[in-house]
Amino acid sequence: MPPRLTFQLLGAFQVSADGRQLLIRSARQRTVLVMLLLTPGRVVSVDALAETVWDGSPPPTARNQIAICIAALRKILREGAGVDGLIETAPPGYVLRPGHHRIDLQDMEELVGRARQAAEYGEHAAAADRFEQALSLWRGPVLDGMTGEGVDGAVTRLTALRLDLAEEFAALQLHLEGYRRVIADLGPLVAEHPLREEARALLMRAYHLSGRRADALECYREGRRILIDELGIEPGAKLQALHSEVLAGSPAQARTPPAEQRTRVARQLPRPTELFVGRLPELRQLDGLLDPSGPPLAVLSGIAGVGKSALAVHWSVKAAEHFPDGQLFIDLAGFRERGAPVTPLAALDHALRGLGMPGAAIPAELHERAALLRSTLDGRRVLMVLDNVASPEQVRPLLPGSGSSRVLITSRDPLSALVGEYGARRIELRRMTDAEAHDLLVAVIGSERVEAEPEAARRLADLSDRLPLALRIVATRLTSDWQGTLCQFASRMEDRRSRLDLLSPDEGGFRSGVWLSYRELSVKAARLYRLLGQLTVPDFPAWVAAAALGVELREAEDLLRQLVGAQLLEFGPAPEHTESRFRFQELLRLYAWERSQVEDPEPVRRASLGRVLSAMLGLADEAHRQLYGPDEVLPDGLDRTVCLPADLATELLIEPIDWMESERGPLSALIGQAVQSGFAEYAWALTSRAVPLFETRNYFTDWRRNAEHALEAARSAGDSRGAGIMLSSLGTINMYQRNYGEAQHQFGEAVAILDELGIVKGQAMARRNLALCARFTGDMAAAARYCIDSLELFRRADDAVGLSHALGLLSQIELDSGAPERAIELSQEAIEASYQAGSVRSRTQNFHRLAEALVGAGRLDEAEQVCRDVISLSRGQGDKVGETYGLCTLGEAHWRRGRINQARAVLARAQRAADEIEDRFLRARVDTSLACVEALSGGDSAVRRLDGAVEQFEALDAVVWERRTKRLREALVHCGNGSAVDEKLLAHALNGP
Repeated sequence: MPPRLTFQLLGAFQVSADGRQLLIRSARQRTVLVMLLLTPGRVVSVDALAETVWDGSPPPTARNQIAICIAALRKILREGAGVDGLIETAPPGYVLRPGHHRIDLQDMEELVGRARQAAEYGEHAAAADRFEQALSLWRGPVLDGMTGEGVDGAVTRLTALRLDLAEEFAALQLHLEGYRRVIADLGPLVAEHPLREEARALLMRAYHLSGRRADALECYREGRRILIDELGIEPGAKLQALHSEVLAGSPAQARTPPAEQRTRVARQLPRPTELFVGRLPELRQLDGLLDPSGPPLAVLSGIAGVGKSALAVHWSVKAAEHFPDGQLFIDLAGFRERGAPVTPLAALDHALRGLGMPGAAIPAELHERAALLRSTLDGRRVLMVLDNVASPEQVRPLLPGSGSSRVLITSRDPLSALVGEYGARRIELRRMTDAEAHDLLVAVIGSERVEAEPEAARRLADLSDRLPLALRIVATRLTSDWQGTLCQFASRMEDRRSRLDLLSPDEGGFRSGVWLSYRELSVKAARLYRLLGQLTVPDFPAWVAAAALGVELREAEDLLRQLVGAQLLEFGPAPEHTESRFRFQELLRLYAWERSQVEDPEPVRRASLGRVLSAMLGLADEAHRQLYGPDEVLPDGLDRTVCLPADLATELLIEPIDWMESERGPLSALIGQAVQSGFAEYAWALTSRAVPLFETRNYFTDWRRNAEHALEAARSAGDSRGAGIMLSSLGTINMYQRNYGEAQHQFGEAVAILDELGIVKGQAMARRNLALCARFTGDMAAAARYCIDSLELFRRADDAVGLSHALGLLSQIELDSGAPERAIELSQEAIEASYQAGSVRSRTQNFHRLAEALVGAGRLDEAEQVCRDVISLSRGQGDKVGETYGLCTLGEAHWRRGRINQARAVLARAQRAADEIEDRFLRARVDTSLACVEALSGGDSAVRRLDGAVEQFEALDAVVWERRTKRLREALVHCGNGSAVDEKLLAHALNGP
């Protein structure tokens, strides 16, 4: 289990991991972390962080610098404590999720809440004990030495809170007759804060009750003198009354005010559903309303049909006993089919009448009614449930003043203004979990039917988006008019055209609920919602929305915020250092798609998809160029009509492979949609641009699926160019997966098509790949012929990147043929060509070819340095395959020099990396080197390990390496398995074809 972090703010700021202090030396990073810790679980905007870090005057680069700070903090927490995921990106900023980690501020607030709750129930000793524990968490001045706008405010607030808690603790000690403790605690506090009259009054009373009248009177006189000298005022009424009491000689008796006469206790909560299941985390969050020290207001938000009202009623009925003065329930009708929402004036009338106010006594003006409600609630503990709220303005007049009453609001809108203004507890209700959805189906249709068809039940839950409303409709249909099986009902719901019909019976249900949100959208926001619903992508960034609608990025971002606010879209998880992402819940996507079919003509929908494909292709083009150089992309003839802002493309493609990784799901989805929608050229063009991702991450399943679909689309469209390019791409996949016969067949088809079309670059690439196949199968003569042909074609096409790859391949062929010095010369030429081409990936691959040639030539010092360059370059590009090759060759260089321990450590890393990318050939290469390490150290497992490597090379048809490992095995058997051998013997066995 990872260490438990402890964050201490109530004193000098400290971070520790299981008691070991973690140093954060940068003042800027400390400030950012403190700001997140002050509101754990809540989003802190980048703007707020920048205002604090730069004390109200942030520079133009503030947003980037804040992102750098966050990245550095994540690295410190990861490397220093093994903790990941503590700080999340959450637009418009970041949020710290404490999880099981401790924050002394949170511990203090929890203890204070429990102390006040105990005091409210008359458990004074327990309350005093908890107050004492809370106060003990202070280790000195809050955040000692730290400054900044947000930090200064927190310091002021927490310093005042400490004084308040000291006074509350002293009052409890007086009740428990702990007079000496009060004198000891409050004496220094009053001396340090002489203007706090409450603390002085408590100290006077402690002196008086302990028989020290003279000290009590002196305490009063000193306080009066200071108040007059510094403020020019007399002590307050409480201090003066206490002074008179001390002069009289006997403590006054506490008086309890007479109970307010109440004519009615409101009991307005609806009857809860009997089939309520799950929602335990949200119920625990709502229990926070019972905490006397917690926020008096909670906002329960979520999309239509997610069960907000049901949860609010269920919790309120359970918690009713905590509100003896009544429970109000008001449906404000913020989202309903007909009629306007309930006005604040009408809602106030309802609330006041429910609390027993005669109609004649209710004033006509809004502000007077609001004031009367606050007065009526003063001193009473009432729960007010405000259901179906449309906006903050609708409920502001209904909120009570300070006191013990609590308000629970449900709304589709998150009502963020109430969180900021009143510190409301925000609870976002999401779809049910798998277990909750299962339990709901069991509760309605019975466990027998669910257990009889568990897979169908799970599919029904997924097709219902695990929304309680949709699930209840499904369950009701299953128990009423449906005569078939769950599987048959699920099959009907699979059809997207009929799913909403099934979930919207009698003009109600899901469609009706979403329509109430959809109709409130602006014209542009509604159009964007519909057009985004046409896309099959799992999630998307804002630039996709800009392309879909054909507007500027900033306008698209504003419209997306509208959709998120209307609960029609939600923020999706964004990988580190990437832009914010958005996603649909599937039923909401289906509703958007359905509305688009009705409202948007087919040419509008097609043009929107075309713009998105064009924008994605433009970015993929640039990413491909950065990785492979400007000449490597095959021409496609597509018109780049959608141009994203240049600074956006620059920002997105700082790390091209990381960007491709973040768009992996959307990219594949768009390729599939391009195929289905008749955009064949976009399908194969996007597939070819995504090759760097597929290659470096070994995503062969994605690659094959996309290439096969794109090939089918190209053939159907009569697009010979696309068919030839995709055949070559499929051949490359089969070559990488050691299916050489199939690969050679596909390359041959590609060559025939590309030769006929006169696409020189395509011809060159296909012949280079034929050379690779011949090399892997051990036909070095054919490999050299194909390679030399490809070199000539690349020169004719003026393709420097292709030329560098072909030179590097010829270097490998020479090495495999037993000519390492010639291989070194060719790889150096290849490196020079890759520099001229500006292709980092080509350069990295050719550096590795040079390293292997240097190892073969016995120039091991040079080989080791080049291997380290390969590893570094590969990591910089996110190329896990290249990094693994570099580690493997470095390990071989080590054992060839007799460095057994270093070789074993490096090869262990290579072994893990090969397993991670699931590359059987690389794993067999690593096992071969590990066998050599075992042989050098006299281990008896070398031959057994080589047997496994030989088996793998045979299965992969890797003829050259199969021969080498067999020679190596024969040499070890001849020397005697378990006998230490000389590294030169092993190297000799591995050299040559």
